[in-house]
Amino acid sequence: MSDPYETTEQHLERLLRCALNSFELSDTTVDRLGTALAHNSALHSSHHSAVLHRETYRHTYLLSDGTTVTLWELVHGGGRDIPAPRRHELYDDEGDAQVAAARLAGSFWDTPALGDEGLREDVEAFTLLMSVPPAPLPRMYAPDNSADHARRVLRRAENGDRPGIGTAGLLRAAFAHHITQVFGRQYRVDGRDAGFTLYEHAFLLLDGSETSLWEVEHTATPDGRHMCEVYDDEQAARLAMENRTRIC
Repeated sequence: MSDPYETTEQHLERLLRCALNSFELSDTTVDRLGTALAHNSALHSSHHSAVLHRETYRHTYLLSDGTTVTLWELVHGGGRDIPAPRRHELYDDEGDAQVAAARLAGSFWDTPALGDEGLREDVEAFTLLMSVPPAPLPRMYAPDNSADHARRVLRRAENGDRPGIGTAGLLRAAFAHHITQVFGRQYRVDGRDAGFTLYEHAFLLLDGSETSLWEVEHTATPDGRHMCEVYDDEQAARLAMENRTRIC
């Protein structure tokens, strides 16, 4: 938690400096926070296990125009059995913070790793990656600044074959969305654990049609950092995960 004697300006500066993903905050949000007069911080949720310690904090700022802005800080690190440095992530959307928290607790850390046990296990792993998931529950669309949510998902994609301007233009008409975690598992990639999670971001458009973005989050990177890839269809996303398990 923050120092009770630090000013709002100092508190905000510290949050932005510590967060690994502060660059993802919109320019509008950062500009508005520049007028913050006071703040309040509270623990929103926590998860503690042998392999993961994770807390989510809610930071609310009172601005000079009388409005407020809320930032959601996700702090996580290794648990009792797996010491690891604590990392900070920052979001201005509660839904994005919930997805990030679920990614940690439900897939990257709490799922048993797949060991290097020969060709049979590799085949099973690739089959699982490409398998058809169970029938999803009915979607419950939420009208919550969905066009901006789509823009954020596309902006954080690092893959060269991510959806282009056509998809971005289509999603400007999104007025509701629903996020589903479709897949989550750990694998051994180049002799170390790597986590893979697949999300479907389903969008309801103004004309009543639906479309989806398929987001792959993984740590199969040379330095073990989280990487985000986004695809237009589920098959392409699953192929990308399969390729990542073969070659780091």
